[in-house]
Amino acid sequence: MNLRVVFWTLLFFLPGIVYAQRPAVPEIAVAALPAEARETLRLIKHGGPFHYERDGTVFGNFERLLPQRERGYYREYTVKTPGARGRGARRIIAGRQGEFYYTDDHYKSFRRIRE
Repeated sequence: MNLRVVFWTLLFFLPGIVYAQRPAVPEIAVAALPAEARETLRLIKHGGPFHYERDGTVFGNFERLLPQRERGYYREYTVKTPGARGRGARRIIAGRQGEFYYTDDHYKSFRRIRE
């Protein structure tokens, strides 16, 4: 097998293998969320009103840390961060089937919200 074949094989098949071995997203109980996140979750479930213009926009999952879904499946919502200028780093990501994920480090890690 020549190097070109090996290169293209790794390029196309290795990401799928790595993705398949990725561990499940850890969980966090609603009660363990900060008060601001619990309030954002309540607003999501009631359709707003939301405090930030970008709330409800499509979350692209470019980090590939959440389960892979079609574009538009996930929506993002800002969780207020006391003392932060602007939107801060905290978000709740809502999946179309009713699942929710929390990040407090601007998409570097996620925890699935357990209700």
